[in-house]
Order: sequence, then C-alpha cells, then structure tokens
Amino acid sequence: MQYKKNGYLCFVLHAHQPFVYHPESAYLQEENWLFEAITETYIPLLNIFEALVQNRVPFRLTLSLTPTLCEMLAKPQCTEKYINHIDRLTELAKKEIVRTRNEPHFNKIAVMYLQTLEHSRHIFVQQYDGNLIQAFANLQNQGAIEILSSAATHAYLPNMQYNPGAVRAQIETGVQSYRTCFGKNPAGMWLPECGYFPGLETFLEEAGITYFFVDTHGILFAKPRPKYGVFAPIHCKNSPVAAFGRDIESSKSVWSAQSGYPGDFLYRDFYRDIGFDLDYDYIKPYIDPGGERLFTGFKYYRITGQTDKKEPYNHAEALNRAFEHAGNFLYNRQRQIEYLGSVMDRTPVIVAPYDAELFGHWWFEGPHWLNYLIRKIAFEQETVKLTTPSEYLAEYPTNQVCEPSFSSWGQKGYSEVWLDSSNDWIYRHLHMIEEIMTGCARQHKNAEGLVRRTLNQMARELLLAESSDWAFIMKSGTMVEYAVRRTRQHIANFLQLYNNLLTKTADEKYITTLEARNNIFSDIDYTIYARE
Repeated sequence: MQYKKNGYLCFVLHAHQPFVYHPESAYLQEENWLFEAITETYIPLLNIFEALVQNRVPFRLTLSLTPTLCEMLAKPQCTEKYINHIDRLTELAKKEIVRTRNEPHFNKIAVMYLQTLEHSRHIFVQQYDGNLIQAFANLQNQGAIEILSSAATHAYLPNMQYNPGAVRAQIETGVQSYRTCFGKNPAGMWLPECGYFPGLETFLEEAGITYFFVDTHGILFAKPRPKYGVFAPIHCKNSPVAAFGRDIESSKSVWSAQSGYPGDFLYRDFYRDIGFDLDYDYIKPYIDPGGERLFTGFKYYRITGQTDKKEPYNHAEALNRAFEHAGNFLYNRQRQIEYLGSVMDRTPVIVAPYDAELFGHWWFEGPHWLNYLIRKIAFEQETVKLTTPSEYLAEYPTNQVCEPSFSSWGQKGYSEVWLDSSNDWIYRHLHMIEEIMTGCARQHKNAEGLVRRTLNQMARELLLAESSDWAFIMKSGTMVEYAVRRTRQHIANFLQLYNNLLTKTADEKYITTLEARNNIFSDIDYTIYARE
C-alpha cells in the first residue's frame, strides 16, 4: 500500500486569565495580568490573523478563550481601566524617548514601544470599540479560527471527582458562557490544565462537546494502547467524544526556554525591565502606587546568555531569527510527517498546543514567528497543512476506541501542581461547599426573589473558589497572598450566604454587594446543581 506523505498540523492556543475584577478599586496590581495580555498577546494575534485573512493566506488555527477571560473582556470597567493603563504607559514611552535620546540603540526601541502602544490603543478603541470578543468571533465566522470553550472558572476537574455535580456545573456553565459570547454551541473544550480523569467525557458529551485535548501520556497510556499514538485522535470508551494528544517534539521546540526557540540569545529578555532598573523617583508613577517595583513592559536588552551583562536588543535581528526559526519548525514538521506518512494508513495530525500568552508576552517575537510559519506553510511547501480538530474528525469520523489515562500537563503530569503541600488545604473546604451547594439546589428547586438571588450568588462564589489559578499560584510562589485571600474570601462569602439561607435572614444589601463585586455569569442558574 502506498501511504500518504503529507499530514496535518493542528495549532492550539489556550488564552486564559483568572477572574480578577475589582470595581471597588481604582487600581489593583493583579489586574495588570489582563492588561499586559491584551497589549502584548491578544491584539498582536488579532493583527496577524486579520492581515492573513486580508492577504488571502489560507490558514486554520484553534483558539480557546476561557469564560473568565471573556467575562472580563466584556466588562466596561475593565475596558476603562485598560485604556487608563495604556495611556499611562504611553506617557512613559514618551519620557523614555527623551531619556534615551543620546543612546541610539535604546532610543530606537523606545520609539518602537511608543508606536506599539499608540497602535494598540487605536486598534482597541477605534477599530474594535473595546470588544475583542467580537473581533475573535468575526474570525471564527470567516472560517479562519475555531474557538474552544473551557470550564467556567478554569477549575482543575480531576480534583473535583468527589462531587460529579460540581464537575457538571463547571462544564455546562462554561458552555453556556460560550453561547452567550459567540452565539453558537462549541464543538471542542480545553480542559483546564489538560486535567483528565476517566469518565470526564460523559459530562462533556452531556454538554454537547465532541472533542478535547490531553497531554501526551494521556493518550500513550490509554487502554488499549492507541495504534497511532498521539498522531490521530481516539474515541473515549464511555462516550463518542474524541481525545487529541499533545505532540512532544513540536511542543518542546516552542515551550522550552532552554532548548527551544524562545531562549535564543537574540530574542528580547523578558526579565530585564526598567521597572526594576531605573531610578525609583523616575519610575514611581508607572509602578504600583504602594511603591512596589513592577514589570512595565519596557525592556531594552536581549537574552544574551546566562550572564548579568546583557547586550542591547536589536528588533530587526530578532525578527530575522524568528523567520529562521519558523523555517526550522516547518522543516522538522515536514520530516516528521513524511516519516509518519510512511507508517500510517491515514493522514497523521500533529497537535501543538501552547498557552497563548507565550506569544508576545513571554516570547516577544512569538506572534511574528507564528505569522512567518503560517505564510511558509501556505506558500513554500505541500507536505504540511493546517487544520482544526473538527475538520480532522469530519475527514476521519471513525477512530480507535480507548480509555485515556488520568493525566494533566505541568510538572510530572499527574496533578502534582494542583495538589501539593502548598495548596492541598483548599480541597476539604471546596468539597464541603460543593456538597452544600448541591443540597441547597435540590432543596430549593423553584426558588424565587431574594432566595433565588442568594442561591445564584452561592453558585458564583463556589465557581470562583474552584479556579485552578489559585492553587497554581500557591504552588509557584508568586502572588501567593492574593491567591490565598481570593480562595478564603469566596469560601467565606459562600458560607455567609448559606447561613443567611438557613436562618431565613437573607441580607439584600450584602447580596447586592457580592453581585456587583463578584459579577460573573449574570445569567447563571443555580439549579444546574440540582440535577441527579
């Protein structure tokens, strides 16, 4: 039999931010996570995708936009704060041009930053009217990208097996949020942290999901062992939902800061930032109002190597290197596909998932690399073709039936990041309030008025407490105080609401305050927890 010598590349970008929304505060350091991602990742990716469409470059890419991210992008208060944020950085950029006027290397970069900030503000305000969700939706409607759903608050689902109703609520609330944002049902779902446990697919099938992703070992250790490894999807044993596995080779070349492209010495150094380098009085207006030094996004040095003596960054040289790396990535995928095509009796698919924020935020040249890669795939070869999971399943609707292995991505790949001595204390509390939520929902199936508002807000507080981001931050050791405070606060809010429900002393003022502060999923229906 003569096998095919071509194959598919399925690029998956996972865009996620935890729900950090504080309308009661004019400024909060943690809100910068979203603002940095908008400027450095989301707008650059939109620029690239729209230019590709305008240039009639054929491409297909899969993108997840998590419900918490979409909820924040849709809020006018976040839009207003983002504009204030970018205006403040624009002011700093203008000062930087003056400060570096006698340093040609740095001055050129300062001018680039000013142009980037002004362009981002124009795109955000004038072109998109602050509505990035619609911008991505338009690309999906044009057939360029396929947008994935995710669990409501990016909860780590394997650690919630104890309460199946809580797993169902996370999945179905996430799907409902997707419908609200994009006006259609999602085909696929990004499992938070790629966390999978056997049987999870039954909840996905209930919600109308047809495929999801797991890390490499989730497929390789499936039962029975998949014939094609991670180079074809499998259908789950307990339902017809398909599982796609991550390809190690393509992932490592982009993920790894040591052996991958982002660690190249010509690329911009993320950690060397003027927020820490410059005189305190000069930089003070542009860091935390409390005086803590922060990343500003103004970085003038390239990685150079394992040394404190960094060389000045040269953007043109970095882009040339990104072009070379795009060619190298494509060459490797071509050789990979040629080999797979010689041993498989179907067209192989290489699944390459990454955090979207890697492109632009962590790896400054990443969006350019992706742009070069897509154009090279379109015009310089015929071996590799971009696809989406839905398209692949339409071509190959019949697949081997297996049971994927319990798995996650992250350190060691088996939940250690989200169940560790630094964060294991949260789960006894989460399991308790999950059980309480289920009991209350079943007891008050037809609640109205203040009781219904109480139950709906209890559901919001529970969902927010379950976010995997808090456990991750506790494990990673960054912003731990904030993560602990958020977890404790949502649990405390839930228990106070529960106590008021039990004693029939519901406090409308308290409920209204929580509805405004933890304002997520406005159309939530607590009765999702009442289902058997």
